[in-house]
Amino acid sequence: MSNGRKPENGSAEGKNKMTKQTKLGGTFTLPGTASRLYRMGYGAMQLAGREVWGPPRDVDAAIAVLREAVAAGVNHIDTSDYYGPHVTNQIIKKALHPYPDGLIIVTKLGARRGNDKSWIPALSRKELIDGVHDNLRNLGVDRLDTVNLRVGGAMEPLEGSIEEALTVLAELKKQGLILNIGLSNVTPRQFAEGQRITEIVCIQNFYNVALRKDDAFIDTLAQQGIAYVPFFPLGGFTPLQSSVLDGVAASLQSSPMQVALAWLLQRSPNILLIPGTSSIEHLRENLGAAELKLPSDAITNLNGIAKNVAAARQSTHGS
Repeated sequence: MSNGRKPENGSAEGKNKMTKQTKLGGTFTLPGTASRLYRMGYGAMQLAGREVWGPPRDVDAAIAVLREAVAAGVNHIDTSDYYGPHVTNQIIKKALHPYPDGLIIVTKLGARRGNDKSWIPALSRKELIDGVHDNLRNLGVDRLDTVNLRVGGAMEPLEGSIEEALTVLAELKKQGLILNIGLSNVTPRQFAEGQRITEIVCIQNFYNVALRKDDAFIDTLAQQGIAYVPFFPLGGFTPLQSSVLDGVAASLQSSPMQVALAWLLQRSPNILLIPGTSSIEHLRENLGAAELKLPSDAITNLNGIAKNVAAARQSTHGS
């Protein structure tokens, strides 16, 4: 099946682009696939309007950000048809279709938006099948590269079987509508359950330099060669704030957000990043984090942030 991709450019310009791409934190190959992803990707969530609802104020600016990302070498874009809803996928299609060869678009299923802008679980068979077809239509493809099944709560996983929903995606994969399957917002136990149903190529959970509950999980996935993609790598709706982070950034003449992203890249080779932005300037700053090499003393200081956060939370709950 065709995904409407452009052939690779064999010209000098194309070779220069490949040179740029090798700078984006190196590459990672999804298990059982030929998909080599540059570790610094892009998250499209912020291309929608306020509260991830409706169109952005400036659609042309959103298109420019996407084109800038791909021109800089990004070949891994994270999206979902419930962003907007439908808005980000439609903007991606308008900006990049027919898609360059090698560009991997990763989408998510498992939620829908209410008319009040709420986020509603959508894990029934019909909702998942409809969601796949919505993504196919709005992205303008006849097969989805990778689909993450998102379960759990708003920010953290909730234990419980994922068999029923994941079996639906496995069937759609057999039908040729999905190439690869991942999981989002899951526990190690749910991941193990998922592996008994179908091959899992990536996990997408909440993780950053200040919130490190998945440390052991990341190491387990690395041993299996499975990608770990932290969502909200910069803190999400509440941006990371830390005097330690600020201090390390000042010593390296970088921004705190660049340091936080660089820390993730150095944390484990199976970590892929999808920081989002609607600003070209901010995009360039994010991509620049891949060039930042943190010295060992900086990493030691940064590793202390999560311990301080955990201690503060324990003190609050214990008082």
